[in-house]
Amino acid sequence: MNVPPQTVAVAFTGASGMPYGLRLVDCLLAAGCTVWLLYSQVAQIVARQEMGLELPSRPAEVEAALSARFKAAPGRLRVFGREEWFAPLASGSNPADAMVVCPCTMGTLAAIAAGLSQNLIERAADVAIKEGRKLVLIPRETPFSAIHLENMLKLARLGVVILPPSPGFYNHPQTVDDLVDFVVARVLDQLRVPHRLMQRWGEDGALSDPAQPGAAA
Repeated sequence: MNVPPQTVAVAFTGASGMPYGLRLVDCLLAAGCTVWLLYSQVAQIVARQEMGLELPSRPAEVEAALSARFKAAPGRLRVFGREEWFAPLASGSNPADAMVVCPCTMGTLAAIAAGLSQNLIERAADVAIKEGRKLVLIPRETPFSAIHLENMLKLARLGVVILPPSPGFYNHPQTVDDLVDFVVARVLDQLRVPHRLMQRWGEDGALSDPAQPGAAA
């Protein structure tokens, strides 16, 4: 049965695309999900460079800051350190219902494909795969090399969702936020989390796509 997850692990890694990750956390919390957040050292640099956002090295400080930013209820957002091996999502006995790595570096993707589990992000993804939980990766790189594509194919064959942040333009986005919401909407759809980030195709008033069948090439 397709039901929304109660607990979603979200990992920020060092690829470009921090606005996607933050917006995803915001939307999950607004939908009533509990979020378990992980972040890499390079993600701290990316957050500062792309958004002017400081992610302190102490998880407790990040938890307090982001809980205030998103007005999260107590206990709804938990942040764990990279080496916090006693965190619940490090074990198959207490995994999150789903996990999203957003954005996902090619290094993280390769480590997950190889089952390395050298830090909590990789271990949590490994647990999601072995326990049959939904795992969604948002790989941000261009172009993809054959190595990248082979790793993605390996994971896709295991049931991992590979969801590159490729926004559509048929809904006539007006702002960068519109482009971000398009991608986050696709992630939420994979998690079966309800949202109203954009008008769905075929709804009343939805714009026609010039690439629909029968349109001129």
